[in-house]
Amino acid sequence: MSLKAFHIVFIAASALLSLGFGAWALADGGALSIAAAAVAFALAAALAFYGRRFLKKVARTGYIAGGRL
Repeated sequence: MSLKAFHIVFIAASALLSLGFGAWALADGGALSIAAAAVAFALAAALAFYGRRFLKKVARTGYIAGGRL
């Protein structure tokens, strides 16, 4: 697996983990937990935005692991 492909997988896994933590924090229901959930959802959105930009950059610059993305 190329470094570019690993980077994409790592970004996706981080975004999913952040969404899961946000959902768990919302289920807890405390004031601090709700604030933590908001931060986690904002981080997931930022990771999704970054991942999309990275995919566009990779598509312009070349291949991932020998095949087109």
